Amino acid sequence: MTAMTATQTPPASLHDPVIGWFEQHARDLPWRRPEAGAWGVMVSEFMLQQTPVSRVLPVYEQWLARWPRPADLAAEPPGEAVRAWGRLGYPRRALRLHGAAQAITERHGGDVPSEHGQLLALPGIGEYTAAAVASFAYGQRHAVLDTNVRRVFARAATGIQYPPNATTAAERKLARALLPEEDERAARWAAATMELGALVCTAKNEDCTQCPIAGQCAWRLAGKPAHQGPPRRGQTYAGTDRQVRGRLLAVLREAVAPVPQSALDEVWDEPVQRARALDGLVADGLVEPLAGGQYRLPLS
Repeated sequence: MTAMTATQTPPASLHDPVIGWFEQHARDLPWRRPEAGAWGVMVSEFMLQQTPVSRVLPVYEQWLARWPRPADLAAEPPGEAVRAWGRLGYPRRALRLHGAAQAITERHGGDVPSEHGQLLALPGIGEYTAAAVASFAYGQRHAVLDTNVRRVFARAATGIQYPPNATTAAERKLARALLPEEDERAARWAAATMELGALVCTAKNEDCTQCPIAGQCAWRLAGKPAHQGPPRRGQTYAGTDRQVRGRLLAVLREAVAPVPQSALDEVWDEPVQRARALDGLVADGLVEPLAGGQYRLPLS
C-alpha cells in the first residue's frame, strides 16, 4: 500500500466545498442538536462504534430518556447499562460508558469535561472518542479519525481506495494538516468529512457524482486504482463466539431474577463453545456467577 503522505491539494480548497455540502445534506440526528449536550454526544459516540445509525437511534433515545445525565447512569448497577444496551452488539461498550459516567460524577461534578486530556483520562475513552466529544460537543479543534473520515482522506488526499486496517501515524499527521485553523470551523470540518464518508464516499458504492470534492480527489483523478494493500477485515457473525455471547446475554437481559445454568444451556447446542462464551462474559464483567449455578447481570 502506498504510504500516507500530505495532500498536494491546498487544504483550504477542500474546506469550503465539504463544509458547504454538509450544511445542505447533513442528517438531522439527535446528538447533533444543541439540546443533546456533551453527554448526548458521548453516549452517541460509544453507541456508534461499529454500529449503524439506524440501529443506534432507538436505543440512544431510550437511554437519554432514562439517564439524561451521567449521574443518573452512575447511580444504577452496571448490569442495567448492559440490559439497556439491548442488541447493539459489543456490550462491553455499555460497561465502559457506565464506568465513564461514574468517573464524570466523581471527578467532574457530573458534567462531561471539556478538556481533551480530562476526557482521555476517563475509563473506556480512547483518542478517537476524546477528540470526537471535544470537537462535536465543545467545538474544539481536533483531528477526529473514524473509519469514514479515514476513507475520505485516503481517497481524496492520498489516492488509495482504502486506508490501512489500523490508524497510522501518517494518517494522524495528514488529518492534522487538513484541519482548518479556527476551532469552530475545524469542528464543522470533522463532522462534515465524517458525514461525507457515511453518505457519499462509502466503502462499497461511492457516488462521485454527489461528492463536492470529486474534482480534487486524488483517487478519482488516478482512475480509481484497485486496493493493493492487505485484505480488508470482514465481520463474520453467524456461528461465532460473538453470536453465542449475544444469545446468552439476551436471556439474562430479559430475566428479572438470576438465571439457572439450564436456561443458558438451551440457547446453543455446542457445549464447549457455549461454555467458552459464558466464561468470556464472566471474565469481561458482563455476567456475574452466583452460587448454585445461577447467573445474572452485574450489580457492581
